[in-house]
Amino acid sequence: MANSPIDPHFFDSFDGVRLAWRELGEGRPVVLIHGYFSNAEVNWLKYGHAQTIAAAGFRVIMPDLRGHGDSARPHEAAAYPPDVLMRDGFALVEHLGLADYDLGGYSLGARTTVRMLANGATPRRVVISGMGLTGLVDTGGRGSYFRDVLNNLGSFERGSAEWLTEAFLKTTQGDPIALTCILDTFVDTPEAAIAAIEQPTLVAAGVDDDDNGSAEALARVLPHGRYVALPGNHMSAVTKPELGSAIAAFLGG
Repeated sequence: MANSPIDPHFFDSFDGVRLAWRELGEGRPVVLIHGYFSNAEVNWLKYGHAQTIAAAGFRVIMPDLRGHGDSARPHEAAAYPPDVLMRDGFALVEHLGLADYDLGGYSLGARTTVRMLANGATPRRVVISGMGLTGLVDTGGRGSYFRDVLNNLGSFERGSAEWLTEAFLKTTQGDPIALTCILDTFVDTPEAAIAAIEQPTLVAAGVDDDDNGSAEALARVLPHGRYVALPGNHMSAVTKPELGSAIAAFLGG
């Protein structure tokens, strides 16, 4: 079941860019946003997380970010202004007419979730996974790493972090030009804005994941943050069933 294909739906975002999303299950809506280089299928469906959450009584809504998956991948810089992923998130919520919903994401999806919260999103509960405090307040460091990978494809030593990142890009059939443009959309979130997030928030990350700083530190900044350690690192934690189980338990609690 975990690998069963789900056909995408499409809508036009605020600027006319065609974006895709997938759905699974019925019940209370939860919007879950995938990570950089990934897509809804790989992040949420391939390893059964969406299925676990849907089985707990939720309508799981999984967009493909612009430049990723089945969404449009424009190459023009004008299609990637700062915070465009946040604006796309609001456009999807509006398109689906969601009023009472939950919101979360993994890695870049978690950062996009926080950007939505900082700009007025009002979900009932929040999931921030695969993300630490540094990755929210200082996006430049991680952006520089990915820019180096994208600018030097094919040059990395086998087994290195950069080589593994490039290998993941190949498995998701990512578009290097569009994904480089995505880096220009990153916007830092001040720690004070994070501390102002009042919703109950699950902070879940691999116990060996320090790609975006400390998830425990992030949970401490959040007024109602709950930290859950998952097995693995940034790339492997998303493949473990514990991620979907932690989200389902939090949302169903």
